[in-house]
Amino acid sequence: MDIYKLLQLNRKIKSHRIKFLGLFLLHKFNRRYLAVNLDPVMACNLRCKMCYFTDADYVKTLKGQFKEEELDQVANAIFKRALKLQIGCGTEPTLYKNLEHIVTLGKTFKVPYISLTTNANLLDEEKIESLLKAGLNEFTISLHGVTKESYESFMKKASYEKFHNAFKAFQKLKAQYNFRVRINYTFNKDNFYELKDFFKHFNGESFDILQIRPIQKIGNTEYNDFDLDSLREDYPDLINCIRENCKKNNITLLAPDHIPDKKALNDSSLIFDYTFCYVSPQKFWKEGFNWKQETFNDFSKKIGWSNTLFSNIFKSKDTLKTLSNRLNYEIEFN
Repeated sequence: MDIYKLLQLNRKIKSHRIKFLGLFLLHKFNRRYLAVNLDPVMACNLRCKMCYFTDADYVKTLKGQFKEEELDQVANAIFKRALKLQIGCGTEPTLYKNLEHIVTLGKTFKVPYISLTTNANLLDEEKIESLLKAGLNEFTISLHGVTKESYESFMKKASYEKFHNAFKAFQKLKAQYNFRVRINYTFNKDNFYELKDFFKHFNGESFDILQIRPIQKIGNTEYNDFDLDSLREDYPDLINCIRENCKKNNITLLAPDHIPDKKALNDSSLIFDYTFCYVSPQKFWKEGFNWKQETFNDFSKKIGWSNTLFSNIFKSKDTLKTLSNRLNYEIEFN
């Protein structure tokens, strides 16, 4: 299954009413439509300047990790309805000792697409291959700087050499396994212009998808300059340069055509809050979900989730936008 073609289809369908009708029918007929985002451990090995892990007070509130038997319960509760399982959402999953077990659980419950989101500093060839053997479909790699100086400045405690060693392993293992590598580059006005040299530092044969996304406020972070107005005029030309390089390397580009205005929202994101399911040792989808004793189907009946999806068919876009908080980016297939 190609998750990115589904995202592209979502963008092409302009009517939110059709989208919510589709979700309603998928839900009623017990089909998969959830994007399960799972944080197995509430910790991170880095202190990236644009991340809330630089807020010492907030980090103190992040505690716990799943026991193996609890992961089995998580899988039983939700994986049957998952279209995608993303391991790692707000923390660093490679700190969890048995990641392969989570991937195996996903495959046992026939989740069509399984991705790992990581800063890659704890990955080596052996670890990467073990995850691929377990059935992982994609590595999603966080990146905040193209050059060594910028990378290690924004991603404190990280090693530029370890990061690139992981990409060398990706390139090597692509000859043996069918998987994708996605880079998520978060830009601000201090790391934006180095993007023009991106393909001088990264081999296009080592990754498949490049997402370029503007900085957003996600907490009390060390780096807190969110003003991108000075980049607006130069942004289209630089993105066009990257677009051409992506085409040459057969890489999928995910990027807005322009820097979104504050509070701007792409219409394609309206269904996000109704497909996104966050799971961690501290939270499971919605408040009141007793995941150790009930399944997604049990709980969704209790809260009238089917009625919620159905009623959204008749709500206006403006009403739905007030309920959403989704990153704005476009998808291009080269």
